Amino acid sequence: MHILIVEDDQVLNKGIALSLNNDTITQAYSLKEARSCFNEGIELIILDINLPDGNGLDFCREIRKQSQVPIIFLTANDLEIDIVSGLESGADDYITKPFSLAVLRARVSAVARRNKNVPANFKSGKFQFNFAEMIFLVDNQPVELSKTEQRLLRLLVENAGQILSRDFLLDRVWQGAEFVEENALSVTIKRLRTKLAGAPIKTVYAIGYLWEKEK
Repeated sequence: MHILIVEDDQVLNKGIALSLNNDTITQAYSLKEARSCFNEGIELIILDINLPDGNGLDFCREIRKQSQVPIIFLTANDLEIDIVSGLESGADDYITKPFSLAVLRARVSAVARRNKNVPANFKSGKFQFNFAEMIFLVDNQPVELSKTEQRLLRLLVENAGQILSRDFLLDRVWQGAEFVEENALSVTIKRLRTKLAGAPIKTVYAIGYLWEKEK
């Protein structure tokens, strides 16, 4: 896998690169370098937020306008609002410093596995979803979904016909964030049902949810 590391601390950048020695690594120490390095060959980005010439959140949003390449934030910003902002900007995972290199390697592998399973296109009845291009259609009419809604929808359609527990969805959609409001999942499900009118999202009492397969 070709990984772009965007981290201004040169020692840390080198340490991450060495720990991922089974992968192809491109290193950048600023947003300017990251922008010049980013291309279609990059398969995953490890991104700091506080960089000498700007904010990694802005770079993440820029990338999401053109690409769904996996992005993992690696930052000292560890407040709940920081984690939520990072995930809402389009990141696939959020790791706070200090961190274990072994944990980082495991999270990189997990994100890579998840993204390999993302269906490029999903079609069922009046619903057409293109997760790579972030195009979501209901009766051929476009619908705008937030990043959180996209993550939840992706999990549901990837596992169509399977009941997904609330705990599983909370962990995967909010990427293990420590503080998630108790009703966050219910609210997001409700928004999906409203935006995707008639979507076969079934509530399984006291367990979780599933996307019912087309009969």
